[in-house]
Amino acid sequence: MEVAIMIEGQNGLNWPRWQRLAAAVEDLGFAGLYRSDHYTNANPPDIESLELWVSLTWLASHTRRIEFGPLVSPVSFRQPTMTARMAAAVDDLSGGRLTLGLGAGWQEREHTNYGWELLDVPERFARFEEGLRIIAHLLHDDAPLDFEGVYYHLHEAVLLPRPARPGGPPILIGGNGPKRTLPLAARYADEWNAVYVNPGRFRELSERLDELLAAEGRARESVRRSLMAGCLFGRDTADLTRKLAGRNRTAAQMHERGVAAGTAPEIAAQLEAWTGAGVQRIMLQWLDLDDLDGLEALAAAVLKN
Repeated sequence: MEVAIMIEGQNGLNWPRWQRLAAAVEDLGFAGLYRSDHYTNANPPDIESLELWVSLTWLASHTRRIEFGPLVSPVSFRQPTMTARMAAAVDDLSGGRLTLGLGAGWQEREHTNYGWELLDVPERFARFEEGLRIIAHLLHDDAPLDFEGVYYHLHEAVLLPRPARPGGPPILIGGNGPKRTLPLAARYADEWNAVYVNPGRFRELSERLDELLAAEGRARESVRRSLMAGCLFGRDTADLTRKLAGRNRTAAQMHERGVAAGTAPEIAAQLEAWTGAGVQRIMLQWLDLDDLDGLEALAAAVLKN
């Protein structure tokens, strides 16, 4: 399994932190660096939150190896034609290392505070599908697009210059919902990203995705399987005990909730279990943006160099 790092960009991300993190993830040997796309957190206070696509543009030209992308960029405040244009350009700039994570949007506070319509859940996913149809066409098809939807209206829309990578960056759809998210992944995604699930639940969702892919006439291998998981890494038993004390849960309870929690051997065992369930890449959520020493210790624990 490939091991990548995921951060929450609304949790105090600024340029110095982003630059330090990018260099560390690249130098330590992680497969990639992914980040959320939010204005702010679901609850106050508001803290620093570096804009997603500006940060990815910098990353594309200041790293050489790692893959990267949003987990995920919502259509609720990202107009799909502009998202396609930005994604194709950033992917080209990076030499083909972007994965375009897309979502419907979910956080009420940022939509209210910044003047975006979140919509109720059925409408939200209807808008999301329209956005996916538009983005997929612009990336994959040279022909101009006429589109008359409920939420978007396009006339002879075309993406120029064409992406250097055939088809542009792969589309990732993240989420666990079997009724809405997985059918959209089966229809539009190159990668499905589950969120905070244990190995047993991941296997169940992945098998459901297989069924939906078959119904769409697609091979199961056409969609990569990845997972965003929490990470509570203890350098030793005492360090782990201190970190668990603030969560009011045992390590076993954290495991059931889709969190990699433990010392080096324990986390390695959890990664092995997720591998057995079909996870091809895991994005470990690293919440302390200043703990680069801990990130180095994690790399030494879980990366097979």
